[in-house]
Amino acid sequence: MAETTFSFIPRAARTAKPRQRGLTEIRGPYYSAYGKRHLADLFETMGAWIDGVKYAGGSFALMPPEAVRSFNKTAHDHGAYISTGGWLENVMRFGPEAIGRYIEETKSLGFDVVEISAGFVSLPVDSLLRLVRMVKKAGLKAKPEVGIQFGAGGDTAVAELEAEGTRDVSWLIAQAERALDAGADIIMIESEGITENVKRWRTDVAARVIDSLGLEKVMFEAADPPVFEWYVKNYGNEVNLFVDHSQIVQLEALRQGIWGTKSTWGRIQNVGG
Repeated sequence: MAETTFSFIPRAARTAKPRQRGLTEIRGPYYSAYGKRHLADLFETMGAWIDGVKYAGGSFALMPPEAVRSFNKTAHDHGAYISTGGWLENVMRFGPEAIGRYIEETKSLGFDVVEISAGFVSLPVDSLLRLVRMVKKAGLKAKPEVGIQFGAGGDTAVAELEAEGTRDVSWLIAQAERALDAGADIIMIESEGITENVKRWRTDVAARVIDSLGLEKVMFEAADPPVFEWYVKNYGNEVNLFVDHSQIVQLEALRQGIWGTKSTWGRIQNVGG
């Protein structure tokens, strides 16, 4: 484990970076604008526990190129990867040429991971696989995002999402398996329809995904403290999670069992190895 203060106080084991499991990916600029100086502060204090940084909502498309390169380099300097977030589903609307140029520019700006989302668009599975192969051919990591809720990803109202209906979890798993077979590095599981914007959590979906794909091959969107607490409590501190950058301290305190709620106090353990 990384060197910290009060290291004589026992805590649940955590592997060192670069990790293969127990990944924490934090949100980049979106709900709040921030740049390399704030990011550097995050890494100075919590860098041992930040594995990756993901832009959201195409926020990088509003920033000067040098600001994006500098932000991305700061993450790399601290042993973290940089992900695009799911803006590719916007780019898809403008055809193959735009997609190709998008992938080229992400590489030139220093991105490591291209997320392939389709929350708002209807995308045939063959097209998803083609995108995975395009990203891999460019020398980048491919991270498809799949979920059971159509229209997910934009803070859509619960009633509107309910009207859209949800897909069967078997469909989600089948898409994820084919994407992994095509070379995808990890699968992002969209929270809407499972733990976000629902009247009742679909914990059965998370259970089936983990049982079918394994913990190391999936990352769950969990940018709400009760949600990431539930995942850690039920699947241990080596579950891969995406949270807001403001939640990194709360999540890692939970992962190591040094703080928690009544439900988790003193209950998070890991013997390592």
